[in-house]
Amino acid sequence: MSSTQLALAIEDVDAQRILDGDRPRKRGSGRFRMERVNWSGTILLILCALTVLVPLYVTISMAFKTQSQAVDGNAFTWPAPFSVDGFVEAWELTDFPRAFLISVLVTAFTVAGTVLLAALASFAISRNWDRKLFRYSFYYLLAAMFLPFPVVALPQIQLSGLTGLDNPVGVTILHIMFQLSFSILLFTAFLRSIPAELEESARIDGASTWQTFRYLVFPLLAPMSATVGIFAFLASWNDFMMPSLIISDPASQTLPVVQNIFQTQFSNNYNVAFASYLMAMAPAIVVYLFTQRWVMEGVTQGAVKG
Repeated sequence: MSSTQLALAIEDVDAQRILDGDRPRKRGSGRFRMERVNWSGTILLILCALTVLVPLYVTISMAFKTQSQAVDGNAFTWPAPFSVDGFVEAWELTDFPRAFLISVLVTAFTVAGTVLLAALASFAISRNWDRKLFRYSFYYLLAAMFLPFPVVALPQIQLSGLTGLDNPVGVTILHIMFQLSFSILLFTAFLRSIPAELEESARIDGASTWQTFRYLVFPLLAPMSATVGIFAFLASWNDFMMPSLIISDPASQTLPVVQNIFQTQFSNNYNVAFASYLMAMAPAIVVYLFTQRWVMEGVTQGAVKG
């Protein structure tokens, strides 16, 4: 094969790669050129990661130290030997099983209520967007996103006390209400990407509005439901202010509030304190690690109308 024929063959291969969607590789001195690395962005991401990983490392190392190791002033040293005495003492001191169960129940009902109510409201709003009542209701709910709980804390405390909801049930209801605005925003954006022809087909087959939502629309909302559920879980599990102000009985407090109540009793027992913190944050870390891939997936799927 002559040099001219070889050059033509290479050009044909590059042209075929372009048709197949592949960019031809650049040739230079027999080596492939490396793409430029965005070092500024990479360094910034590394620094952001360190702000999370370093405190987490200190928490884990301090939690497994003995009391003498915890007060030696070397927070970054690895525990030697490992000790679970801090976990045992924190478990008994804070009555961890009771507070943990209350937090689990509050968070579980918050997630379920937020996903169900937000999905129903978003379905009604998105399919009746031409009606002013539904469109203005959406704007009203969006405006509530800019109203944080501390602004309305005093009237909420008074109302919950008057109605007998100064307990975990009242906290669950308030958690759902304060999560609805953002959740409806996500669900509405996602519903607009679902073709209306699917619902029309179901109605032609005789399905009612409720049946269409239950058997057709709600299963299609699974990615966004996972995203909304994750946000609701993290907000409810880590919330300190609302339970501390609403719940009047100290024996019915959630885990973050219990941690604060017994803070003074930890004294210089840093291993006990950090063990207690680690037990409180562990469920949120585990849930997020196993479900974080749905967060961006659900958000981006509703960003572009398909």
